[in-house]
Amino acid sequence: MPILGQNQYGKAENRVVRITRDGATHHIKDLNVSVSLSGDMEEVHLSGSNTNVLPTDTTKNTVYAFAKEHGIESAEQFGIHLARHFVTSQPAIHRARIRIEEYSWERIEHSGKGAHSFVRTGQETRLAQITYDGSAWEVVSGLKDLTVMNSTDSEFWGYVKDKYTTLPEAHDRILATDVSARWRFNWTDDEQPTPTWDTSYAQVKQHMLEAFAETYSLSLQQTLYAMGARIIDHRSEIDEVRFSLPNKHHFLVDLAPFGLKNDNEVYFAADRPYGLIEATVLRDGVEALIPADLTNL
Repeated sequence: MPILGQNQYGKAENRVVRITRDGATHHIKDLNVSVSLSGDMEEVHLSGSNTNVLPTDTTKNTVYAFAKEHGIESAEQFGIHLARHFVTSQPAIHRARIRIEEYSWERIEHSGKGAHSFVRTGQETRLAQITYDGSAWEVVSGLKDLTVMNSTDSEFWGYVKDKYTTLPEAHDRILATDVSARWRFNWTDDEQPTPTWDTSYAQVKQHMLEAFAETYSLSLQQTLYAMGARIIDHRSEIDEVRFSLPNKHHFLVDLAPFGLKNDNEVYFAADRPYGLIEATVLRDGVEALIPADLTNL
């Protein structure tokens, strides 16, 4: 007899923009919120009974109502409000997972009256996943599409070579990647002091960027570890960091046919195929909980 396995349901990608008006000065929070709920949902699958089902339309409405009632202090705090509500208000719901993307806007400085004009920044997308089961929290924050480049201070040589190897060794190369990262907080209990989410995000990103810029790299793996280690060393609220770093290859263009010498000046930026470097950096004694495949997070 077939048995129902793990299941969940919810409303995905609820786009909510919250404007806070402080006189003539306005503030924007722009989120994409996905709600996923699980619990006593066997009957809706087996018999079609909706007795324990909170409609996904209701979860959508809750997102918008909470944006009004609670405001959006940060992506993480907003997710905590939502997860707590769904688990504590519905007896049949035992676990809530809230995934949030936050899109950043910069204020447009101008000489006119008011401060209510913005430009969408394209640097990266901030991410947050909040999971609550009624007793313990798991908060994983992160970012994606943070493009960084070192135009020197990177080498790659001394690697294994076989009959299919054609890549020349490089003692001065461009190192570029689109950073995708997730980090897990050690805050799990309401009795613990809550991290300052926005400050933590800004500091993690800064340590990540500083480590990338300051590491003389003999491999992208070495740079990845330096980025993660710096976060673990400097941010006590974080126990685990997971990176997925595509190596955005830049190849010197052969200008010899044109009678020109290319002295590390002109490159072809290849978008694919690319090397993909992935790894987790942990605080000593801590178990890895972030999935190895970030497409599942």
